[in-house]
Amino acid sequence: MSDWSRRRWLSAVLSAALTVLVVAIPTAMIPTPIFGRAVAVTWWSWPVLLVTAALSGLLFATYVREPGTGAEEADLDRPSKLGAAGGVLTFFAVGCPVCNKIVLLALGASGALQWFAPIQPVLAVVAVALLAYSLKVRLAGERACPVPAAG
Repeated sequence: MSDWSRRRWLSAVLSAALTVLVVAIPTAMIPTPIFGRAVAVTWWSWPVLLVTAALSGLLFATYVREPGTGAEEADLDRPSKLGAAGGVLTFFAVGCPVCNKIVLLALGASGALQWFAPIQPVLAVVAVALLAYSLKVRLAGERACPVPAAG
């Protein structure tokens, strides 16, 4: 990452900020008149979201082509799918357990609080682990298969 261009770093920062907004607004971590939250935000939700955003931003930046390399990305690979799964899990991990329609339909309000809320920290750890693994694989691939500059 030390030789990343300004373009890649800007992509990382912007996508990290976008990740925060895309997760925090619908989960009502950022209060808005559109979304509400029945259960208060947990103490660990913001750190998890910020780590997720940083990892997501860096992962996104690995897909930004460096100018002049001529490298073309293939279809979605396994790391990107795992990274996407990590992002979705973060949404469930930091969201309100009784505001989530899927959880509410599956478990009911008391089940959401009794069964789903306690596993949310586990979902957060799995989400961060998936994103970290995806980033590690993408960065290792960049070092292993550098594309020479077009000349």
